[in-house]
Formats: sequence, C-alpha cells, structure tokens
Amino acid sequence: MDLSTPYLGLTLASPFMAGASPLADDLDTARRLEDSGASAIVLHSLFEEQVTLETRGTIRHRDPHEAEFAAALAQFPAPREYALTLDGYLAHISRLKAALHVPVIASLNGTSKETWLQVAKNIEQAGADALEVNIYDVVSDPGESAMSLETNLRDMVVELKRALRLPIALKLSPYYTAFGNLARRLDQARVDGLVLFNRFYQADIDLASLTAAPHLELSSPSELRLRLQWTALLHKRVKASLAVTGGVRTPDDGIKAVLAGADAVQVVSAVLQRGPRCFTELRVGLSQFMEEREFASVSAMKGRVSFADMEDPAAFQRASYIRTLQSWVQQRQSTIVTDQ
Repeated sequence: MDLSTPYLGLTLASPFMAGASPLADDLDTARRLEDSGASAIVLHSLFEEQVTLETRGTIRHRDPHEAEFAAALAQFPAPREYALTLDGYLAHISRLKAALHVPVIASLNGTSKETWLQVAKNIEQAGADALEVNIYDVVSDPGESAMSLETNLRDMVVELKRALRLPIALKLSPYYTAFGNLARRLDQARVDGLVLFNRFYQADIDLASLTAAPHLELSSPSELRLRLQWTALLHKRVKASLAVTGGVRTPDDGIKAVLAGADAVQVVSAVLQRGPRCFTELRVGLSQFMEEREFASVSAMKGRVSFADMEDPAAFQRASYIRTLQSWVQQRQSTIVTDQ
C-alpha cells in the first residue's frame, strides 16, 4: 500500500504534515514529529514586521520610536518577544536539515511584496526544501480594489519565482471575490502550491475594559467543509499542488481532504492538543480506509470526490444549497405560556 504523495515537487511519505506552528522551534519536538509520522514540517513564520524592524528599524514603513506612530504600532511585539531572530531562524533551518530526513519548509508571513521578501533568498541558501508564504492581510481601506489586491499577489509570485529555485506555496484566505479566478492567475504565475486556508483571528470585545482583545481558538472539524469545497473545485483545474489546513483532527477528516483532491494535509491543532502521536493515528486510519476500499495508493483515491469531471459545479453547489434549506423540518412544539 503506497501512502506517498507529491507536494511542491517533493515526494512525501504520506499526505499528513505538520503545519506552521511553534512546534518545530524545538529540535527535539521536531524529531518527535518526524518519528511519529509527520511527512514534512513547516516552520513557525518569520513575520514581515519582525524582518523590517530588525533590518530597517521600521514597521509598516514607520519608525516605532517616533511619537506620532508609537500608539499605532504599540501592539506589535518587541524584537525580544519573537521566538527567533532572523539569523537565528536561518541557523535553525540548517540545524533541522542536518537532523531530519523529512522536508523542512520555511514560512514567511506578511501583507506586501516589498523588500522583506528578500530574506527568501537567505532561506533558500540556509537549505529549506520549500517556502510557504502566508498572506495575512485584513484590508480595511475601502479605496483598495479586489483587482489591485489580486494583482499584487500574482506579482509577488512572479518576483519570487524569478529570484528563487526552491518551490513556493501561497497560503491564502478564502475571502476573495472570485477565488477560482485568483487561483488560476496564481497558477499561471507558476506558483508551486496553494494552501487552503489561512485562519483569520478576529479580536473579541472585552466588556470589562471596553476594548478589543485578541482571542485564540484552535480549529475544529466544522471549519473543514469550506476547505473541502474549494479543494474539490480546484482539483485538476490548476497545476499547483493543493494542501488543506484547518479543521483536520481525525483520520476521517484527513481522508476527506484527500478524496476532495488534496495532495497534502497540514495538521496543527490536533498536535497541540494530543501531541505528535496524532500523526501515527492519521496514517493508521488512512491505511485502514485504503485497505477496506481497496485503494492501492493515495494517488488512486485522490480527488475521487472532487468536481473535476463535473460539467457545471456551480449548478451543483446551488442545487445543494436549495436542497439543504428544503430539507429542514421544523419540529412543532407546543408552547405553554403562564403568567406568574
């Protein structure tokens, strides 16, 4: 039984890989991830603001020491609060490459295609097998158009592909006007992979202090369906590798992602909750499913429940929407109202 799968031009031993998180900041933990069956490891991100502060002394083109910008930039971490410095990050890539046999994928997290991306060349020289670029940008300017945003993303890919030899995956949010068209434009720019999807962390409102407060929740399987839908829609419609991230907790979750057409499945929340052993559970569950359904390889089952051969996926989506609403049966309940 062949669990291997291609991803970003690499061959992974199974679809299940460790997504970007602090887990790989520690070399011993990274070894445990590999020993438990993680087929690749994505490192914790280097952030655009961290890089520009360290190299140019600015955050979002502003000097945090100037009084007029101090309040706006006060929420960004100080340099000492980041897990690794820029040089430390590059050295850590080299350490992991020397200690592990699975691919090591670096991660950059930012909002623009400016000079901070030049660090990608240093990442390549440090020995990373691939680069994942995480675009996390809440666009609050009503004057910025969807076309402008998407063109900037495409241009970023073009510039990175021109400068680097290592494969590049783009980690995206689902909040684009026509995601399928964006995926095709990025594919035409020769992006090597698309990671679906980034999770946006919305601030909660603290009623005691009347302030917006950060709030972290681990992903849950309820988030998986959006990822399954777009993976199934893009399978065989783009050449880029497809990775699912967010909502994968159990073997069944991972199996669904592969059936939808995912080349790789990134796991973070399950590892944070159950430890590296979850990779063993995922691989065993996949193997059992393949044996029961007589799939000789992951390649044979990949995309079996995608929309690749469907003439009009949009009509199917619309019909499913209507049928779901029509299937709702509201239970009649007798309500007794008493006055006290």
